[in-house]
Amino acid sequence: MVDVNGWVAVVTGAGSGMGRAMADTFAGAGMKVVLADIEPGALDGAVGELAAAGHDVLGVRTDVANLADIEALAAATTDHFGKVNVLCNNAGVGVAAPVQATSLADWRWTLDIDLMGPIYGVHTFLPLIEEAGEGHINSTSSMAGLMAIGSLGAYNVAKHGVVALMATLSRDLRIAKSPITASVLCPGPINTNIVDSERNRAAESKAEHIETAAGERFWSDLSKALAHGMDPAEVGPMVLDAILNDKFWVFTHPEMLEAVSYQVNQMEADRSLPRF
Repeated sequence: MVDVNGWVAVVTGAGSGMGRAMADTFAGAGMKVVLADIEPGALDGAVGELAAAGHDVLGVRTDVANLADIEALAAATTDHFGKVNVLCNNAGVGVAAPVQATSLADWRWTLDIDLMGPIYGVHTFLPLIEEAGEGHINSTSSMAGLMAIGSLGAYNVAKHGVVALMATLSRDLRIAKSPITASVLCPGPINTNIVDSERNRAAESKAEHIETAAGERFWSDLSKALAHGMDPAEVGPMVLDAILNDKFWVFTHPEMLEAVSYQVNQMEADRSLPRF
């Protein structure tokens, strides 16, 4: 088990939800934490509460879809704390629509944040973490990154990409005999505000979203499921455990792996795709 006391952690999407839980958990474990979020109000509130509790924290407004913002986040981290050991690519959005009714604007918005954001994060922060000599990178995917659910095409593609990114990174680090480790978080239903993620979407992009009955029905069902989902506070310790004990997979709802196993079994049995 590694000793993370004194490490510096950067968490995107840290103003609320799972990102805030990670920031709280890391601070409680003795880390210095840089919170990044696109919403200034949520970010300032989270930073203020952690600072008032005596933790060493820094807030940096960041749009993870913008490489320049990620580079500025890295610069602010090293300028303030002198190093970085942990990166959690957690910021994410979602929009529902069948693939045939998903606008190109929906594709770009979702992939830019959910997939390019982690790619930018790894590209920018990995050299800094390697320079520190010890550390970890975690990215938030989803159970949707293992099962492509209907009416969630852009999100599915992005989250499958995150799993592939982190699995490849983990293997490449091992091949290089690097002391840096990696993990991927695949949450099930968590009580976050991702169903309201379009609140931060540019008006011109949002206007190009195509509303469909299937998409609206899925989003309504998802909203109800998340309202009764796991408390995000429970997720932070799971990610910390992956860092401390070098675990690649982080599952909040391991019972959902039965559906993943069933899908794999059907691949072998008759090449069919189950209806989820």
